[in-house]
Order: sequence, then C-alpha cells, then structure tokens
Amino acid sequence: MPDTLASLQAAFAHVLHATMNADPAAVTRGSRLREDLGINSLSMIDVACAAEDRFGVRVPDDDLERFVTVGDAVDFLHRALLQRALVQGDGGSG
Repeated sequence: MPDTLASLQAAFAHVLHATMNADPAAVTRGSRLREDLGINSLSMIDVACAAEDRFGVRVPDDDLERFVTVGDAVDFLHRALLQRALVQGDGGSG
C-alpha cells in the first residue's frame, strides 16, 4: 500500500499510463478524467479494473461514476485502503 497520498497518486498515474497511455508526469490531482485525459465511460471501466488489480480494492460502479478528477479517484482509493487496513488490522481484540 502506498504510504502517502502523493505516492498513491503516482501509483494511480502509472495505472492511467498502463491503461490509457497517459503521461504520468502530466497527471495531477486536478486533472479531469474525461475532459483532460480523454477517458470515456468504457475506458473508465478498464482503469477501474486495473486500479482494483493494482491496489487490491473494489471500485463499485456507483463510486466510479462520481469520479471527475484524478483527486476524486485517489481520495477514494486512499479511503478504501485505510478501511481495508483497519479491517485487516482488527484481529478481534477488545
């Protein structure tokens, strides 16, 4: 799991490069997925599947539709990874 939002964004930029041939250096939090990166609904599914494989978290279709910017996707992944870590770290103690 990437340890910071910056490293998570960099990892997501590489997912975008692998699936959409986006230049990772040009991907910013404010980059709009559709308008700036040219990702349509169908290719967004490819990006989501690649992100699920890379980060080991599920991206539900309802959430996917809410992603407007790279930052939206990175924030979702960050929350999902934190949630997964909390669930895995909860060994039933208490």
